[in-house]
Amino acid sequence: MVRIYSINGKIIGKMELPDVFNTEYRPDLIQRAVVAIQSNRRQRYSAYALAGQQTSADYFGRRRGAFRQTINRGISRLPREKLGGGGLGRVRIVPHAVGGRRAHPPKGRDWSKKINNKEYLLALKSAIAATKDEGIVSARGHIITGIRELPLIIEDKFEELNKTKEVIESLNKLGLEKDLERAREKRIRAGKGKMRGRRYKKKKSVLIVVNNDGGILSSARNIPGVDAVRIDDLDVELLAPGTHAGRLTLWTKSAIENIHRLFT
Repeated sequence: MVRIYSINGKIIGKMELPDVFNTEYRPDLIQRAVVAIQSNRRQRYSAYALAGQQTSADYFGRRRGAFRQTINRGISRLPREKLGGGGLGRVRIVPHAVGGRRAHPPKGRDWSKKINNKEYLLALKSAIAATKDEGIVSARGHIITGIRELPLIIEDKFEELNKTKEVIESLNKLGLEKDLERAREKRIRAGKGKMRGRRYKKKKSVLIVVNNDGGILSSARNIPGVDAVRIDDLDVELLAPGTHAGRLTLWTKSAIENIHRLFT
């Protein structure tokens, strides 16, 4: 039996956890599932096949005395643009010419990875079960000193909070204040990623899982490190960011009751 808390942090009841919370911890499957999700999100790219070759340039040095030939003219015998009146223009096409093709352009690659459906569901069950293990949650870096027990379950009234201030007050009353404070810290990323739209490295804090959105999804998204999601949209990456399971998770009562929908 696990305690159910009100939005004021008081115990208002108890409930039994579903069998999914007794699943064996499988970090290997969790890692595979998260990598598959991230890989399938990555877009394929490659160089344009005709880049640098869309020009009138051609090589004119095969025969002496031929039209536009480049032999015995004191110029390099390379592909040149065709100009009016039989003239020759700039060197094109070759890699060392301005506007020429790349010598060895990036090759197209499919980044997607596959995972069996049964393996993914087992990874999802294992990641859910890891949210109640204090050792795994604390090893991930979460501060759980003010929390009485895991998993944290709150009444359904929490889903109707539509102001960020109210959500923060409720989370603080549940003992999550220190972990929220930890997630406010951010640092500048090392490397070129700081120039590519991801300048700061941000920490992950509480994951809020609800059954219905009564305003909680929009009111919780502005809290640093906090993610809010409906039970139907829950996936392994949210439960195990960076392939590391044991995320500190807050469930609503109805989300626990409808958790079976993930596996049917």
